[in-house]
Amino acid sequence: MNESDKDCILLFAKYPEKGEVKKRLASRLGDDITVELYRCFVQDSLSTIETCGGKLLICVYPPESQKGFAEWLGVDRVYVPQLGTDLGQRMKTSFVDAFNRGFQFVVAVGSDIPDLPAAFMKEAYLSLRTHDAVIGPSIDGGYYLIGFNKRAFLPKTFDGIDWGTHTVFQDTLAVLRSARCNLYTLPKWRDMDTIADLRHLMDGNRDTEFRNSKTLSYLETIAELLT
Repeated sequence: MNESDKDCILLFAKYPEKGEVKKRLASRLGDDITVELYRCFVQDSLSTIETCGGKLLICVYPPESQKGFAEWLGVDRVYVPQLGTDLGQRMKTSFVDAFNRGFQFVVAVGSDIPDLPAAFMKEAYLSLRTHDAVIGPSIDGGYYLIGFNKRAFLPKTFDGIDWGTHTVFQDTLAVLRSARCNLYTLPKWRDMDTIADLRHLMDGNRDTEFRNSKTLSYLETIAELLT
């Protein structure tokens, strides 16, 4: 097995249906615009991930949306249903599935961080050669990335977390530290939940490679809604 064959990245994505994605943004922008924006998020995330090496598994929700995802993003990708009663359970079962497929180093990312640098994901893979786990804290108190070395996978990391709150990162950190996990921490980054996040995305990427992304191109067409 080549070294990169040991790596797997899990992209967690929801099927882009009205009323089901980025509800805080939808309350300001409307369902149609939000769905199209979320589609851009996912496609830009894929474009970055596919430069990082390793195997990509797209973890889809709801579970029965695999066919819809294949019609949207292509049949040549691997779609795995998210299984579980809450986000923690779905993440846990997705990690277990990836390890059962034979991967040694598994990283999970969300689909609402379209400008996440490829360098961060490569750093996450590399860190798992010498650490038990890796985490990337987000600005709002959650995390945008988490990963484990198979030998040190800690399933309870995903239990009892109050998802969607500003304490997710700190609560997760407490679990990992209590288990004496050798943890690598990435720089903070911003996921896309609010109009302010979108404005920050636009302002911060006018002179980066991301300026040519689907997300920024679409945001330019709705810029008047972001004021």
